[in-house]
Amino acid sequence: MSLNDPQWGKRGNSGGPPDLDEIWRNVNRRMSDLLGRRNQGQGDAGNGGGPPRRGLALGGAGLLALLVLVVWLASGFYIVDEGRRGVVTRFGKYTETTQPGPRWHLPFPIETVELVDFKQVRTVEIGYRNQPANRNAKEMTMLTEDENIIDIQFAVQYDLNSAEAFVFNNRKPEEMVKFVAESAIREVVGRAKMDFALYEGREQIAQQTRDLMQKSMDRYKTGVNIQKVTLQSVQPPDKVQAAFDDAVKAAQDRVRLVNEGQAYANDVVPRARGLASRLLEEANGYGTEVTQRAEGDASRFRSIVAEYAKAPAVTRDRLYLDMMQSVLGNSSKVLIDQKGASLLGLPLDKLMQQSAPGAAEAAVPPRPSAPAPEAPPAADPRTRESLRSRER
Repeated sequence: MSLNDPQWGKRGNSGGPPDLDEIWRNVNRRMSDLLGRRNQGQGDAGNGGGPPRRGLALGGAGLLALLVLVVWLASGFYIVDEGRRGVVTRFGKYTETTQPGPRWHLPFPIETVELVDFKQVRTVEIGYRNQPANRNAKEMTMLTEDENIIDIQFAVQYDLNSAEAFVFNNRKPEEMVKFVAESAIREVVGRAKMDFALYEGREQIAQQTRDLMQKSMDRYKTGVNIQKVTLQSVQPPDKVQAAFDDAVKAAQDRVRLVNEGQAYANDVVPRARGLASRLLEEANGYGTEVTQRAEGDASRFRSIVAEYAKAPAVTRDRLYLDMMQSVLGNSSKVLIDQKGASLLGLPLDKLMQQSAPGAAEAAVPPRPSAPAPEAPPAADPRTRESLRSRER
């Protein structure tokens, strides 16, 4: 709203400038409290009904005193900017906190006003100044739970939630924020391992430090609101940096070897399981095959037994012939045992070749220079008769 607006000063304090009439009434009220009001009829009662006194004419000294009084009263006007608060004190004692806008207070030395940046975000740096390269070894050196030393640089951002508490309850609130920040982060780091603080636990450490600082500030009634704690740098000291790099490299090698071993296991174990499963299935198949074959042989044997009971001689001869056929089926020669005679060898392969001359000629082309093959000797009729008698 502009100051030239005719409605300015006639509205309430709900978001707009204060009412000037209300300010003037406050001025009159405070002057009346200090100087007291004069009763218009007090002089008549004191004169006992006599003629009234004449008012003293104001001379140059009176006008000068009135002008000084007006200037003195006008010096009590002040303006509170947006984002600030005015802390009013009367003879050093807290009176009130004024909101943004034009205000008035009893002029100095009765009342004084201290303007405080209420919404300004302030920053405290721990372990460095202005940039991380400008280190402060005394502030950033800390001890972890596993008795390792690390260097931490961090910044604390805060604003105010109570202007009067920030001004009156503590002498140096900015230094108090710094001391509380150092104490809080040392306590948090002292409960953490070194690897946790260096790697995966940075966000947790920052959040725990912020919560611990806020509890301390509320307990001290500083009027400070901790907004954020930011870790700028977390690293081991420079003197042990080389050894720490070796340890980190060894840890990385360990992780790499573990991953390689896991990859090899992922390759070998499924293959071994597949082979075991295949062998198990083959074994099960072989067991099923043997069982079924045994069951078939048993069934066949029971059938043979039944037939043998009906005709023993025929069944015995049939079994003998089947066995000899299975044994000598792939043999090219047959040995015959004849009583009272020597063993004779029958060239069955030659006989089979003679029984199929067309096939042999087609398979092997004839040689003109080769002599004609001799006829095989005729089989001895006695041998045939002896064989027949043996079979009977």
